[in-house]
Amino acid sequence: MLRNREIQVLLIILTSICMASTVLAIFFFSLPVALYIFLTTTIFVIVFFYFTKWRYREIEKLSTYLRKITNGDYNLDIRDNTEGELSILKNDIYKVTLMLSEQSSYLQQDKVRLTNAISDISHQLKTPLTSMMVMADLLSHPNLDVVKRKEFTHNIQAQLERIEWLVTSLLKLSKIDTDIVQFKKDTVPANVLIQKAVQSVLIPMDIKQVSLKVSGDDGVSFLVDLNWTSEALINILKNCIEHTDEGGSISISFVENTLYTELKIQDSGKGILKEDLPYIFKRFYKGKNAGEESVGIGLALSYSIIKSQQGDIEVKSEIGEGTTFLIKFYKQII
Repeated sequence: MLRNREIQVLLIILTSICMASTVLAIFFFSLPVALYIFLTTTIFVIVFFYFTKWRYREIEKLSTYLRKITNGDYNLDIRDNTEGELSILKNDIYKVTLMLSEQSSYLQQDKVRLTNAISDISHQLKTPLTSMMVMADLLSHPNLDVVKRKEFTHNIQAQLERIEWLVTSLLKLSKIDTDIVQFKKDTVPANVLIQKAVQSVLIPMDIKQVSLKVSGDDGVSFLVDLNWTSEALINILKNCIEHTDEGGSISISFVENTLYTELKIQDSGKGILKEDLPYIFKRFYKGKNAGEESVGIGLALSYSIIKSQQGDIEVKSEIGEGTTFLIKFYKQII
């Protein structure tokens, strides 16, 4: 503390005042008065010195605390319930520490998610890339017959389309996760939304001869982003078609009340195992009944799109009785 120039100057000034007061008291009053003034001012200087030393000691503790914070130690608690500016400073620093701790925790979670995502993406891309490398090597053989050449070429094209879809879906998910997507709040008639979604799955439905039934009041509408919400419904419908046998059926119904608009998508497929139900919206999760081409990203994307629009989605399923997706879009934030 004494190395601080401000303290040195202040002590010199106080000592000078003490000596000057004592000398003046000797000349103008008496020796006892001068002695009394000397003792009083000396005590005053000593008290001031120790009080300043205590404050500097507290500030040094705060400096040590801040150094520990910069090294990543957020477990210290310096809260002080007494009055005074120093106590207020301690409490404010503690609040900042809590904020830094939360941010550090979020960053750590982001790192874990990023690591897991990279691992998942690498795993998902490895299979089609390995397959294409093998087929490309076989295509280089000059004696390969025309039928096999066409088959391998078709398989390579299918794998490329699969990779393109995976990358596109992952980019959409990353945009939603980072709040880059600005979802519109348009009043969209239910029939318009369903027609836009169904249009993209008519061919696979026709191939499997799956019938579609749509029911609901013409006046029902959703407060959503048309393009993104239709994307969510397309992925759900694709999942329903994938798990529905040839000649099966899919029904879509919608109702509206004062709180929300509900959309129900039901298929007559194989159903989902009970142990798989809690995880079907998790990224890259593949249930036991999932097809070989499934990568477990479609329902995860649907879930993110719906949740980002203050919506809710749940699934009910029984083996052999089909699966039902219940989607609710609330008319106000709850």
